[in-house]
Amino acid sequence: MNNFIRLLLKSCFSLDIDEKIKLIEGYSWQETVPDDGLRNLFETNNKPKHYIGLEISGFLHLGSLLSTGYKVNDFINAGVDCTIFLADWHTIINDKLGGNKENISLVSNYYKNAFEFVCPKAKILMGSEFYEKEGISYWEDLVKFTKHTTLARIRKTLTIMGRNEGDEKIDLAKMLYPPMQAIDIHSLDVDIAHAGMDQRKIHMLVRDIFPKLDWKVPISVHHKILPSLIQSRNIDDNSIVVDKPTKMSKSNPKSGIFINDSDKEIQNKIRKSWCELGKVHDTPLIDIMEQIIFHQFNKVEIEQYGTDKILTYDHFPTFIHDVEQDKIHPGDLKDAVSKYLIKIISPIREKLNLDPITEDVIKRSVKP
Repeated sequence: MNNFIRLLLKSCFSLDIDEKIKLIEGYSWQETVPDDGLRNLFETNNKPKHYIGLEISGFLHLGSLLSTGYKVNDFINAGVDCTIFLADWHTIINDKLGGNKENISLVSNYYKNAFEFVCPKAKILMGSEFYEKEGISYWEDLVKFTKHTTLARIRKTLTIMGRNEGDEKIDLAKMLYPPMQAIDIHSLDVDIAHAGMDQRKIHMLVRDIFPKLDWKVPISVHHKILPSLIQSRNIDDNSIVVDKPTKMSKSNPKSGIFINDSDKEIQNKIRKSWCELGKVHDTPLIDIMEQIIFHQFNKVEIEQYGTDKILTYDHFPTFIHDVEQDKIHPGDLKDAVSKYLIKIISPIREKLNLDPITEDVIKRSVKP
């Protein structure tokens, strides 16, 4: 029985506050702001409201669907009311999928189906539908919020959308993106704002400005970002930047494992991935083991090539200890990661059955 089913069954019974926090601040979790925020929240609220917002762009991968979705499930199993917000207007503003509304609507269905499969108990909400429902109050609140910040401050948050704050040619619409994300949080009346660490700046902006408007300030919970399977390289000489892999990216098929990848493609990508004997820090396969594989399996087995010996782990720290002690060869680790990822991804890929039109729209939107 995998961890998700086990925790789902356990969640049918009442969890105490420590168990709820342990679920949320377990695999893939990186930070809660403030540190004691979840404890204070659960002491007064048995069913807090959660939100995570996602742009609609390229093919979903281990980070954008599974690491994110599994953490959403952790919240659900802790008794939290979860909303996955598909930010189609933000996608238009950020020029993803060419900023084409029809294409974004088409790919939105792919995202919606994927998250409904991975996070069946979460609410999936489209941004455009929500804005129509909210009506004028949303835009009134947007104006109120922007009256309490500056253009310079907003520029500093543009990294949340993959933009450079120093870009002087950026169009004005992109300056609306961070404030709109903040108003999404306020309008949804959430108690927990959840995102990857790359979205931290907007949450800190929220924590600064909401009190000035007498608005509820949500707790911020950030999960880790899955690193790229390929190493970063210096722009000047293309040499490898040691210990600094980039994040897994929808726009670079070589950087990650995509949900529509075949079993063979998964094996080939993992085989070519960066993995050094005894190295843990910023090694992509270690992050995949923590955030994806150990999250879903109670027992992980690693076969040692050329022998009949199998290393068995039911605890991630024990696995890390053996990696650091050079007890696990990179080749054996790669074989194990491939095996478990195929078990996880195959049923999702078959369920989604991405249609040729949607697949073509996404492929054409990816920069070469």
